[in-house]
Amino acid sequence: MNFQALQNLIEGNRLEAFSPFLEEQFLQQIRHGDFPRWRQMLSESPDITASSVDLGEVVRLGDNSDCDAATQQRLHESLKGYIPWRKGPFSLFGIDLDCEWRCNLKWQRLQNEISSLQGRKVLDVGCGNGYYGYRMLQAGADLVIGLEPHIAYVAQAWLLNHFAPTLPTYVLPLTLEQAPPRLQCFDTVFSMGVLYHRRSPIDHIVQLKDCLRHGGELVLETLYVDGIEGYSLTPDDKYARMSNVWFLPSIATLSQWLTRCGFVDIRVIDESVTTIEEQRKTEWMPFDSLDDSLDNANPELTIEGLPKPKRVVVRASRP
Repeated sequence: MNFQALQNLIEGNRLEAFSPFLEEQFLQQIRHGDFPRWRQMLSESPDITASSVDLGEVVRLGDNSDCDAATQQRLHESLKGYIPWRKGPFSLFGIDLDCEWRCNLKWQRLQNEISSLQGRKVLDVGCGNGYYGYRMLQAGADLVIGLEPHIAYVAQAWLLNHFAPTLPTYVLPLTLEQAPPRLQCFDTVFSMGVLYHRRSPIDHIVQLKDCLRHGGELVLETLYVDGIEGYSLTPDDKYARMSNVWFLPSIATLSQWLTRCGFVDIRVIDESVTTIEEQRKTEWMPFDSLDDSLDNANPELTIEGLPKPKRVVVRASRP
């Protein structure tokens, strides 16, 4: 991954605090997630550059005309090595990646309810392979920086960047906790599908706030449960087969948390029940998915007997 273009973009401003994380010295010390193996795979990727880019609902990089049949077949086999593909959909040089999550549906629900991204610097926390970053560019963002600690998803993001290196969206192998503190410079910060994985949701919200400039906007999406203000579900063990779920707040509790952390203009912009049309196993993610997490006898419950997944998107401002 060549971060020189990002280095040029952040030089001389507050985002320059990310510079140490772009250096080879930092990348060399990453050992979790079998990072050296992923980097080797990336170095062996077909040397193709997309002649066309479409950042619509299906993010399309290139088409059949950009490579011959043998190169396309080689690419297809290479892409299989990056399974599971969870966020998408993508189409790469004529190869359609039907990913586990149809993320275009979530983006449809929120894109017209948030502030314009035109000309904005955006932070996407827990960005996965960077699908939403491409949609943010389509919406007018000048720069998108994604943070993702899961190395397999970082590798997918870097592979996509390899095919379209001039697009100003970048994924860094970092948690929010590792990022430079008190940046206070992003116009918009997204945290989608992260809050319930944090042992301290309040700390997470405060850290998100510290990344925003004054007047900047937070877009937060999380699992929620029905309940009064102050109520939050804490699973005994797993939730929908996930072992790292700590708190599922009611919507009123989530708003309370945001208020206590200093956010204003808090507004719920979407509530939805996650369906098997939106999250499911596919050729590119052949492992257990939502359908395997629900009670066969009562699909209103998870296999643990808890309320089935529902998601809320909230926007809020830093004063």
